[in-house]
Amino acid sequence: MVQPRSDTPTPDSATAPAPARTWPVLLAACAGQFLVVLDVSVVNVALPSMRTDLGLSALGLQWVLNAYTIAFAGFMLLGGRAADLFGHKRVFLTGLGLFTAASVAGGLAVEGWQLLAARAVQGLGAAVLAPATLTIVTGAVPAGPARTRAIGTWSAVGAAGGAAGGLVGGVLTDLLSWRWVLLINVPVGVLVLIGAALWVRESQGRGARRLDLPGAVLVTGGLAAVAYGIVQTEEAGWGAAGTLVPLLGGLVLLAAFVAVEARTAAPLMPLKLFRSRAVSAANVSMLVNGSASFAMWFFMTMYVQNVLGYTPLEAGLALVPSSLSVFAGAKLAPRLMAVTGARNLAVLGTLIATAGFGWQSLMDAHSAYLTMIMGPGILMMLGIGLVITPMASLATSSAAAGDAGLVSGLVNTSRTMGGALGLAVLSTLAAARTSGGTSPEALTAGYALAFRAGAAILLAGAVLMVVWLPRRTTDQ
Repeated sequence: MVQPRSDTPTPDSATAPAPARTWPVLLAACAGQFLVVLDVSVVNVALPSMRTDLGLSALGLQWVLNAYTIAFAGFMLLGGRAADLFGHKRVFLTGLGLFTAASVAGGLAVEGWQLLAARAVQGLGAAVLAPATLTIVTGAVPAGPARTRAIGTWSAVGAAGGAAGGLVGGVLTDLLSWRWVLLINVPVGVLVLIGAALWVRESQGRGARRLDLPGAVLVTGGLAAVAYGIVQTEEAGWGAAGTLVPLLGGLVLLAAFVAVEARTAAPLMPLKLFRSRAVSAANVSMLVNGSASFAMWFFMTMYVQNVLGYTPLEAGLALVPSSLSVFAGAKLAPRLMAVTGARNLAVLGTLIATAGFGWQSLMDAHSAYLTMIMGPGILMMLGIGLVITPMASLATSSAAAGDAGLVSGLVNTSRTMGGALGLAVLSTLAAARTSGGTSPEALTAGYALAFRAGAAILLAGAVLMVVWLPRRTTDQ
């Protein structure tokens, strides 16, 4: 059962094993996280089949991805605060139910607009669900090494969801149809709903269930507008009005949100949270690292298919070693944290990932699998896997029980927004380098530049961590 959250370890919490029923709770929370991260990338390889079946335009295909990402990023903080106010179990079940129902609608869509609407609702459900998953994990285990291991499992499962998207999508699309990329969520979602209803105990919501509606509208609109502006850069470029207007408008809304939160009696996001060095530094670091790691999967998939001629299924299989390495890194992280500390491990993982990005940037149009796909892929994802757990641990270690959902939402928002921003920036660089060329050599040059830029971003992130992250927290 879920234990009351405590940020101060009891004398036995560091060594006592988790209660027997803790593991079903962790399983339910981690399965929910796996689903929401998986759906960021799983549809990539199914896009050509969707276009043929539903008659989608190139812009429509782009919005199959963007509708989910924008809704996911835009509503994340609202979902995190709702979990604090109304109870983490209730919000978890609501978000998962909405996500599962939208998966049914998307899998059965017969028109393009139906699929896009379903993907947007999926993103909304994911935004409600995702913050509650981490809060349930941290609440299920007392502070100390046991909680760190639980966060490591949550991190590993989430990383595996993003990593497995290409393989799962390729298998389902090749063997069944693109519809099963969405419909596969339904049986899994139903099983997780049943398990969570049986095993997860409801947390105590705050007595005054008052949601800061002005703040919710401003932050959701601001994040959604910024996310929309970011994804517009892939088609219109950074200087176009269609990009600048939503970006600037979103920043204005976010500035207004900060002003409102500083004055309201019951803020959606208490600004005092950012007085915590751990919360501020970990979230900025998560955004920086996410900007490179999310883009890695996109460019690797494009490289092996567009340059080396792999089928969707072959592309998914080619990235299995990378998927396993990110899972292994996240699972190893709790043990290494006990020796190195969270900050040092995050820096080490970032430097390992930087080396992998630099290696991958040496690719050419006729690269061998072992030396230019598997090798650098393992290095990149092992490093990213080592970073996720200490970042999540640092970000949540100082959160009070009443702010746990919000801090969890911040962690997920930072990763998601970082991924959207990084993909937009690196895609723009790659497109500028190819100058419209479609030959294998031209595409490879663009992808290589994206990986070099990703290495530079990660190196800057490592410096940021050394300077800003605290050395130790109570959860280590």
